[in-house]
Amino acid sequence: MVVPSRKLQDLIEEIRGAKTQAQEREVIQKECAHIRASFRDGDPLHRHRQLAKLLYVHMLGYPAHFGQMECLKLIASPRFTDKRVGYLGAMLLLDERQDAHLLITNSIKNDLNQGIQVVQGLALCTLSTVGSAEMCRDLATEVEKLLLQPGSYVRKKAVLTAVHMIRKVPELSNIFLPPCAQLLHERHHGILLGTITLITELCERSPAALKHFQKVVPQLVQILRTLVTTGYSTEHSISGVSDPFLQVQILRLLRILGRNHEESSDTMNDLLAQVATNTDTSRNAGNAVLFETVLTIMDIRSATGLRVLAVNILGRFLLNSDKNIRYVALTSLLRMVQSDHSAVQRHRPTVVECLREVDASLSRRALELSLALVNSSNVRAMTQELQSFLESCSPDLRADCASGILLAAERFAPTKRWHIDTILRVLTTAGTHVRDDAVANLTQLIGGAQELHAYSVRRLYSALAEDISQQPLVQVAAWCIGEYGDLLLEGSCEETEPLQVEEEDVLDLLEKVLQSHMSLPATRGYALTALMKLSTRLRGDNNRIRQVVSIYGSCLDMELQQRAVEYNTLFRKYDHMRAAILEKMPLVERGGTQDEEIKESKEAQLSEASLVPTEPQASELLDLLDLLDGTSGAAQPPPPLEPSPGDVLVHLLDLPCDLPSASPPPASIPNLRVFEREGLQLNLSFVRPPGTPALLLITITAINTSEADVIHFICQAAVPKSFQLQLQAPSGDTVPAHSGLPVTQLLRILNPNKAPLRLKLRLTYNHFGQSVQEIFEVNNLPMETWQ
Repeated sequence: MVVPSRKLQDLIEEIRGAKTQAQEREVIQKECAHIRASFRDGDPLHRHRQLAKLLYVHMLGYPAHFGQMECLKLIASPRFTDKRVGYLGAMLLLDERQDAHLLITNSIKNDLNQGIQVVQGLALCTLSTVGSAEMCRDLATEVEKLLLQPGSYVRKKAVLTAVHMIRKVPELSNIFLPPCAQLLHERHHGILLGTITLITELCERSPAALKHFQKVVPQLVQILRTLVTTGYSTEHSISGVSDPFLQVQILRLLRILGRNHEESSDTMNDLLAQVATNTDTSRNAGNAVLFETVLTIMDIRSATGLRVLAVNILGRFLLNSDKNIRYVALTSLLRMVQSDHSAVQRHRPTVVECLREVDASLSRRALELSLALVNSSNVRAMTQELQSFLESCSPDLRADCASGILLAAERFAPTKRWHIDTILRVLTTAGTHVRDDAVANLTQLIGGAQELHAYSVRRLYSALAEDISQQPLVQVAAWCIGEYGDLLLEGSCEETEPLQVEEEDVLDLLEKVLQSHMSLPATRGYALTALMKLSTRLRGDNNRIRQVVSIYGSCLDMELQQRAVEYNTLFRKYDHMRAAILEKMPLVERGGTQDEEIKESKEAQLSEASLVPTEPQASELLDLLDLLDGTSGAAQPPPPLEPSPGDVLVHLLDLPCDLPSASPPPASIPNLRVFEREGLQLNLSFVRPPGTPALLLITITAINTSEADVIHFICQAAVPKSFQLQLQAPSGDTVPAHSGLPVTQLLRILNPNKAPLRLKLRLTYNHFGQSVQEIFEVNNLPMETWQ
């Protein structure tokens, strides 16, 4: 005989009355044992009460898996009280990882066909919560029928269930296309909101659906215009804004439909201007609608005046007291700075003000936007603001700020002296946070500015005398003193204050660097090399320098020991060659992007002799593609180049300086866009190294302007048999959305016969949940790539 069980309310009171966790566990264990016994004995009248108590136990974090089958029994019961608890239990205790959830498919199907609205609502809620792909395929027809039922209660839940089905099984899109067109005529805001969400899911996952729904843009525009012009409604208005949730969802859908579609964009331009000018921004609901309007204007092909209006709205957001609104404004302006640079520039003072924000996330976004706003006309003012920020910012931001200032100075420096002063100030303020190549870049810059050698060495000597803790600054100063120590002693520089420096002062300072516990091994190497070079530039006796060098001949650091031994050998055996070996480095002329490409090409040539394919599997696959002339080009490296004596000398002295290339710069080859689909773009850029005219370097750059990331991105290439192809590994396999960091891949093609180049590409990737494969041939390559 079944013992009468307590009610759920009594169980809750007893559990809450437990004074310790042990008492609570004891109460729950006893009740769970009683529930198991009741399930075992099969008490149909009180089964729903037992399951309700078990669900409460499950909510407290205790195991309740033994109630799964009881959920199925209650769902199959004809009583509504049983179904209600059974469906609730199924939503809490079942999921796709358990096969038991498939057993309720037939029960849900029967309940959907019953015609009782409350039961249909329970079945639809459960299906949209735990429905697997198999369940969605089996029940899609029933849900489609319910979309056009007369009752708004069932239709609203059916629309939300259809959204879940599309997310689980995108190939069900065709089933739900016809009902959506009819549901757009609904006046019930709940059904309309669900319908807009369903159409959005369909358009994001199916290009056919996107093309189908672009025809209803005028209808969506009319719905949104009605919402904007409607007065206050008790049922739908929030903070004076008419149903902001529906407005936001319609704007998101319009953004998808208008992207890369001129006709749809023209249809919604006037409405977007109306929403942007008439929405009340005194409350957060109005700001949400306005921000969504700005995002839509940015993504569609909107008019120029409308885009300026969107930027001005974001500028007003920067003045808002709410930090969240300021953050989204900074993020959005950062996205727009490339396409609407002049419009964003108008809000530069406000952006700079945001650098002083206490909130770290706001100051970081403001820093990124400030760096993006730097150009040749404002580089002096912006750099000054950024340097002030660098002195007071948190350590987490110093590396990004210092690197950004150095990059901006390199791109937009008005004069070489200003460039040198800027880098020196950054090294003095945050030397330990700069990039690794900052030392090499500055030494190259100073070496190429012959008229500033005296000025630079004096500035660096003064900075080094004040502080030797900033290692990059110490390294540059040591290199410069070693190269131009004679200019430091002459005292003939008119651009700086008079500075009287003696030989002993210079040697004392370098010895201080060598002996400092703050100096890194690399810094000591720079100082030791500087002392060695000063032995040919100072007029006095070199005995002190020889003593210091000999001391480091027994240093524990192998690099320093090797240098010291080599320098001692120069003193002892090759003293007659010392002046020639330690003479000043030749001038290095710094150029723009073209010179950088020559440098990269030269490095590529020097490393070709030892290159092996980084991805042998990919190379083997290319041999099987059979894309052009039966096979792809063999991935053989081009012939190696002989290093020049100057390169050997630079390697011997280990100095951070590159020798100028003797060959003339190559002719500029225009870039070429070869692929564009749903926001994914593929561009080719070309470089022909001057030393090897038969070699062509092609950089493939993939950019994604869509809303979703492109994942599992693979690019493969093939060329005719007369060419030799080497395909290097890409920089990544994910192309971020919203024009994030592009993915690049390098192709090396050797064309000894100078034959017209043909290239075939195969792309495979996943986008919007679908697997895509594209194979196409590129026949319109510029003539400069092969002639």
